[in-house]
Amino acid sequence: MVKTEDVLMREVKKMDGSVGFDVVIVCTSTEMQENFWQNRLEKTTGQVAVKDAVILVVHEDWAADGAGNGLGTLYAYTKARAKAKAKGIDLDEKLESGSSIAMYHTAGKGTRLAPLPGAENNNKPGVKLPSLLEVDGVKTELTILEAVIKQTNSYAPSRKARCSVFWGDQIFVPLAGTPESGKHHADILGMLGPMPSADEWAAKGLEKYGLIAVNEAGDAAQVEKVTFEQATDLLSSFGTVSSVGPSLGSFSVSAALLKGLLEEFASELSGKEAKFDSDPDFWMPLTLSVESYVKIMETKEVTSDVATKHHARMAAFKTKFLDAQTDKAVGMFGCIDAGTVCYWWDYGQLKLYKKNNLLATASSAEAKALHQFMRIDSKSRVQHSQVAATTDKGSVVLNSKVAKGSIKGSLLSSVQVEDLQVKDCLLINVTAKKVKGEGLILYNVVDDSEEGLCLEEGDVRVNVYMPEKEKLVMKSNVSIDGGKVFKTKMDINPYSFQDVYKMNGAVDVSAAKALQQAAAAELVAKMEFPGMLPYDCSES
Repeated sequence: MVKTEDVLMREVKKMDGSVGFDVVIVCTSTEMQENFWQNRLEKTTGQVAVKDAVILVVHEDWAADGAGNGLGTLYAYTKARAKAKAKGIDLDEKLESGSSIAMYHTAGKGTRLAPLPGAENNNKPGVKLPSLLEVDGVKTELTILEAVIKQTNSYAPSRKARCSVFWGDQIFVPLAGTPESGKHHADILGMLGPMPSADEWAAKGLEKYGLIAVNEAGDAAQVEKVTFEQATDLLSSFGTVSSVGPSLGSFSVSAALLKGLLEEFASELSGKEAKFDSDPDFWMPLTLSVESYVKIMETKEVTSDVATKHHARMAAFKTKFLDAQTDKAVGMFGCIDAGTVCYWWDYGQLKLYKKNNLLATASSAEAKALHQFMRIDSKSRVQHSQVAATTDKGSVVLNSKVAKGSIKGSLLSSVQVEDLQVKDCLLINVTAKKVKGEGLILYNVVDDSEEGLCLEEGDVRVNVYMPEKEKLVMKSNVSIDGGKVFKTKMDINPYSFQDVYKMNGAVDVSAAKALQQAAAAELVAKMEFPGMLPYDCSES
């Protein structure tokens, strides 16, 4: 019998860049981010997206509350279509003729990852991971967005003539592989298992998740955060449930359904004021009875009248849409199973960012899978580096230079330090004369002080560079949830994380990055690395 870990490793090996989507659409928050990612992703084709992929990056210029990921998906497609047209590409024709399209949503402040997104000037998808790419001939870190694109590429061959939608802050390795889409006009990723008993439901904590239920006919329905009894009641008209499991949120739609939704919501797309999310506003009213839908929406403080009217609208759309299709065998909504077990590397919270990156210092089967994905040599973990410090066999050191010290259970990427004494630490893009500590996260730091950084356990430190402003030093601790203190000015900081977010609002990401690189280069020129070759700080 094949081991689960062997199956998961096989899936990771598929994420090698040999296959991928024909068109990659990225939806960002600002025009500055749009320009940054258009340039970056075009330069990394062949390493992230496939070599000949069409890259279309847009930004969501909507009302202050946002479009929601439902209307946001439709709006991003319309903007990408216009951008493609300017390049002489008919996006609708490409999709209808069999091309695969992937869309990645990156919006959000990343409050629970603070202060790291601030160090990237609000470019949350640009937060770095310990894996090396070459951009303009120099080594640089893979970003979270690029990692997600790389991971989801494996779905492309099974999604011809479909638009797939993914979220930009987590990587998963599906035990079930990448089953073919096409039996339904819309399908969603879920971790399916047999329908549990009431006791099993409670034991698995399924009431905490948005759930996908699949009936014996293979059709799916979505419910949100309900008990076994509530689910049984809500799905009473759905038929016998054969499998159920947490939704992963990512979905794909056929060319026909995408066209139909664009027509249905044309007025909202024109007005740019409404807000609809895919789960409660698209999939739930399309798959649940009006009674079940209203019950769920009332728990979300949506009135019965509003919910009833929206359900009627979506029911009418469903009838009209399906009646117009020539292939009646294709259902409305299904589920693509990812398997009951997945490797799940979430980088959306500071503590998980540290945990999932430091997984690379372990020797487990999952760690080896992460090494495969991140292109880290499991045996020789010091790569493209010059290290005179004592380094244990678990630590990973990439693109770094350390003159002396001790490195234990730590991960370093693009680090230049004369004297480094760290244990269980994560250092990414750090230049300093001295660093000492345990359990630290140092990110985008340039410290030219003679005393260096001697920090308390679990401390977090980042630098924020903005043109024509002084460098900001922002601090936190791994034990602090940035989401809970985002608007609060902590005594250790000159500003709140929210203040920094506002200050970064109009910053040119590329210009800020150049400032940080220049500061690092200036410091390295003054540092001493006896017997070591010069280090080119442009590689950071």
